[in-house]
Amino acid sequence: MISGLVVFAAVGCARDKKPDETQTSVLEGLPFVYRMTVQQGNILTEDMVKSLQLGMTKRQVNFVLGTPMLVDFFHADRWDYTYTIKRGHQPMDQRNLTLYFQDDLLTRIAGDVRPATQGVASPDPGVKEVRVPDYEPREGLITKGLKAVGAEPKD
Repeated sequence: MISGLVVFAAVGCARDKKPDETQTSVLEGLPFVYRMTVQQGNILTEDMVKSLQLGMTKRQVNFVLGTPMLVDFFHADRWDYTYTIKRGHQPMDQRNLTLYFQDDLLTRIAGDVRPATQGVASPDPGVKEVRVPDYEPREGLITKGLKAVGAEPKD
């Protein structure tokens, strides 16, 4: 009986308890547990990518897009812009943009970040504009009490 318990305890301790290397807690996988949005890398907007033109210098590209996330020492004529975002329990979304240069001039653009084919995007019909009134300070209970007895509070 005791040897069976020892074997059961040894087998229980030997199993891998963390199937996901990034999971730090058993509760982390539950849907009601909050997971923070994590974004890393270069945020590239459609307008930024649209302003790229073949023949631009590295300095001009750097001005438009910013410093690339990855600059390979062995491939100095290739710049990689990578952006990842992990929203809560959703899978991670990754966007890549690779720029190739020759003689300090942009010759090729590759990746999954592309400008839209349409010039101007149509507004989303589901989006509503909400107007928020200006802030008006409200008096607290103590301030109202001091004014009632004739003592003005100091700001």
